Amino acid sequence: MPHLLALVVITLGAAVVNGALGYGFSSITVPLALLFLTNRVLNPALVLIEVVLNGWALWVNRAAVPLVQSRVRWVVVGLIPGVIIGTLIVSRVHPGWLKLGTYAALLPLILVQAAGLRRPVRNERAAGMVLGGGVGLLYAVTTISGPPLAVALNNQGFSKQEFRAALALVRLAEASMTAIAYAAAGLFIGESFTLIPAILPGVLVGVPLGAVLIRHLPPETFRRICMSFDAWIVSFGLSTLLRDLHLVDSGAAYGVMALVVTIDAWLLFRFFTRSRTTH
Repeated sequence: MPHLLALVVITLGAAVVNGALGYGFSSITVPLALLFLTNRVLNPALVLIEVVLNGWALWVNRAAVPLVQSRVRWVVVGLIPGVIIGTLIVSRVHPGWLKLGTYAALLPLILVQAAGLRRPVRNERAAGMVLGGGVGLLYAVTTISGPPLAVALNNQGFSKQEFRAALALVRLAEASMTAIAYAAAGLFIGESFTLIPAILPGVLVGVPLGAVLIRHLPPETFRRICMSFDAWIVSFGLSTLLRDLHLVDSGAAYGVMALVVTIDAWLLFRFFTRSRTTH
């Protein structure tokens, strides 16, 4: 019961972020929920929720779909092998090592996004296939794809609505493919279904709340603060697992968190310094 209450609070906050930015539900929920759940229990519940969540986001931004669908088509095609391989990993790898891999994969992606790197890609077909494969693998293992997709799509000159439509289109495809792959692998279990009633209220309240909130806040500032919070949680989870798996048997394991917090504090300082300079 305490775990379910914690999940209610976590998913409410994550849904607010998702409603504001168009992504971020899993990237906030997963690092926190993995502190007391395993990927095999959490992932199937989140995948089903995200099919509905991303379907709604696509419907809201449907006017921009014709403008972006040809540009993200190869990302969607590339998802297929990634989702298959990722599902096999979830079904076969020990939960502790799976958590460690999740945190280790997320951390650099979050820091890259926090750094605000921008590099447009010219060959969208080739890059899309590679991106799709990596994102499909990451999503099937972690149910997270927002950070790498946001970095990639932000570089391509989309308008705000085009960005949200492209993101929703890819994320609906990956969630649907992953749901099918999980079903084929027998990963939908009763324990996962019991999490859904704890997740739904936060989604129903948080998404519209986030959409209203972002109208009164600078979007880039809100996104940057969310990335910092994410980085701290992921680094804490990674440090904890390094100790729990006896890879580092002392408090030195938390040196990873200290390093990440230091790097992120510098990036945060640089961001706000530049923001003041440009206003």
